[in-house]
Parts: sequence; C-alpha cells; structure tokens
Amino acid sequence: MSAYFVTGTDTDAGKTLVTSGLLALARRRGLTTLGLKPVASGCETTSEGLRNADTLALQGQSHPAANYTMVNPFAFAPAIAPHLAARRTGVRLALDDLVDHARPLLAEQRDLTLIEGAGGWRVPLNGQEDLSALAVRLELPVILVVGLRLGCISHARLTAEAIRADGPRLAGWVGSLVDTAFAADTSLYRDNLATLEATLPAPCLGVLPRLASDPPWAMAKAAADYLMLPDGD
Repeated sequence: MSAYFVTGTDTDAGKTLVTSGLLALARRRGLTTLGLKPVASGCETTSEGLRNADTLALQGQSHPAANYTMVNPFAFAPAIAPHLAARRTGVRLALDDLVDHARPLLAEQRDLTLIEGAGGWRVPLNGQEDLSALAVRLELPVILVVGLRLGCISHARLTAEAIRADGPRLAGWVGSLVDTAFAADTSLYRDNLATLEATLPAPCLGVLPRLASDPPWAMAKAAADYLMLPDGD
C-alpha cells in the first residue's frame, strides 16, 4: 500500500486534476485506489447534502467505490479558506478528528491512497493547527503540485522548504499549467521548468498542459497520460 498527501503552491494550482489523474493512472494499471478530500469548502447544496466538485472527481476515481462522506467528511458551502468557512457554520475543525477519520481508511491498504489538501501547505485548520499537520501525523510523503504561472519558481521552492522543515519527505512534484500566457514564450517556459527540475529536491512526475473543461472522469483520464506514479507505485 502506498499513500501520499497532495498539496499545492496555492489555491487553484491544479491539485484535484493531478490527484484524480494519478488515481486514474493507477486504475489503468489495475490497482485499487482511494482519493480523500478531508476538508472542502465551496460546496453546493444538493438533495443528498453539500457536495464539492473536487471531491466528486476523487470519488469517481476511487476503486472499489467509496461513499461521499468517506471521501469528504467536512464539507462547507462558503468558497473561502476552510477554517473561515467552518467558523461561519459554527464548526471547529480539529486535526485529531481528521486523523481519526483517515487512519482506518489507510488501514484498508488500497494500492494507492491520495489525500488532497486545501489551498497551499500553510492553510490553517484553526487558530493553532494547519491542515498540513495531517501529513505529518500520518507520516505521509508529499506530492507538490506547482501551478505554472509567473512567480511559480519562488512559490515552489518556498513550499518545498516548508515541507522539509515540517518533516515529511517530498516524493515528487507535478507542474500544472494554470496561465496559458505563461507558456506563450516556449523557450522561457522550458527554462522555468528546467529551473524547477534543478532546484526542487524531488523528481518531476509530469507536466500537465491546460486541459479542456471536460467531465471530471474525462479530465482525469486525460491528465493520466502526462503523469507517472511515484517510485514504488
């Protein structure tokens, strides 16, 4: 069984696309999978309760199937930082609760389990704890999704340094193009990627172009074509 925590350089860096793509790649190889999104804000009200589009994408790539609350135990409607969304709804997020939810799921020993964070590495859970502490408590290596845009080199290196300072191993990073204008100068774009490869202390697991906004299952399968699983998977 292999399990990883997926974080990003920022919100909208492409974490869900990378996470669902890695799960789709694992399924393509006949592996069992589970994608978890412990905390999700920006959920929509449905007849079945609050539902988050990113969570649904991970749920769709989990095999054997997982129910929604297994994948996302804490769902909030406001599309703001999780600790603020929780506060507005009268809920206090606590690291112990997330650990207690995740540990028995990790014990199922699926071939690949990915836990997707929210926003970047330093997103708070409450006034004292960060969501990244979940990776520390569960002793999970980290996959970093780098949103490829102006400033991404500094953001990526600072995030990698913070991960290392907190203790987890950086297992790999994925570049995800979020600003098509950033890639307009192809030579400069390649130079930026080369700098990331030279300065980040982990292997590159792939670089995603800007993919069409297709249904989540289609986007996950498309992303899988550009990715590789971390060593050992």
